[in-house]
Amino acid sequence: MPGDVDDPAAPSGGNTYDRRVCQDLPDAGWQVHEHAVAGSWPRPGAAARAELARILAELPDGTTVLLDGLVACGLPGIVVPEAQRLRLAVLVHLPLGDETGLAPGQAADLDARECETLRAVPAVVATSGWAARRLVTHHELDPARVHVAAPGADVAPLASGTDGASQLLCVASVTPRKGQHRLVEALATVADLPWSCICAGSLHHEPDYVAGLRELIEKHDLGGRLHLVGPQAGADLDARYAAADLLVLASYAETYGMVVTEALARGIPVLATAVDGLPEAVGRAPDGSVPGLLVPSDDPSALTAALRRWFDEPDLRRRSRASARERRAVLDGWEKTSRSLADALEQLRREPRRAA
Repeated sequence: MPGDVDDPAAPSGGNTYDRRVCQDLPDAGWQVHEHAVAGSWPRPGAAARAELARILAELPDGTTVLLDGLVACGLPGIVVPEAQRLRLAVLVHLPLGDETGLAPGQAADLDARECETLRAVPAVVATSGWAARRLVTHHELDPARVHVAAPGADVAPLASGTDGASQLLCVASVTPRKGQHRLVEALATVADLPWSCICAGSLHHEPDYVAGLRELIEKHDLGGRLHLVGPQAGADLDARYAAADLLVLASYAETYGMVVTEALARGIPVLATAVDGLPEAVGRAPDGSVPGLLVPSDDPSALTAALRRWFDEPDLRRRSRASARERRAVLDGWEKTSRSLADALEQLRREPRRAA
């Protein structure tokens, strides 16, 4: 796992997922030995590369190893040779080349490294059905080797919210991929409406982007209504959710979107871009209704229009809240995630070792 898996200043869906499955896999019959490797993944320095190589080299032949894709996919030179000796599974949270803001050459290089790694290992685990299909198609993988273990959700107390409309919450690391800048632009366009917005998420991954976002907020004179509060966890994050009327997420790429199900687990409707795995996370209530609004990612005006609809249409808010509460009742828990992952690892364990 990445070395910051337990760093409260660097919360992420990937870290939460890794920590949770390490906690839950023993209940599914697996003994777990954790190795967190510090480094600037997926492009670590020499010390991190040497540490990963040492850890893998010291494992006995035939050991079943689950590697976070952020650690594994950028280093085929270390991982691929060990695929002949160890039973390797790579857990892909986000395809490396899909990160927003990469130069074309960087994206192509990371994509090629990931492809080499995933083609070499006997098992790949994706965190959504969309991601599994994407990996199979994009990297020409054998579908039988690609498994899905979607994140679970812990059902929480229903959010009380405020007035049912005005308190917006965005939970995401402040990075270009999460698209907070277009959320700011959309909110500036509906400044006549009575909203306030909390953006909770790490501020240290992309300092230039954060600085530009602060300038954008100041330019539109939104400083008193839109707040970057930094990373939140535990009781602090619970309190943010409890006060929220609507979760907003303007991402350009999301393999799944765990914050969506965290919100729905509290009965909070969601306004999100319909990109990648996000529609899968939003899902539908048993009656077929969508618990919120999904908007096209490539239409800058769609987010603005959806925000205005949210405030202008009381019936939409009522239906969305009812749908979110119904969706809450059918969310899969983390025990299903662990069972799915355990099944994939058990299949890997039983497969004949590859010939060197």
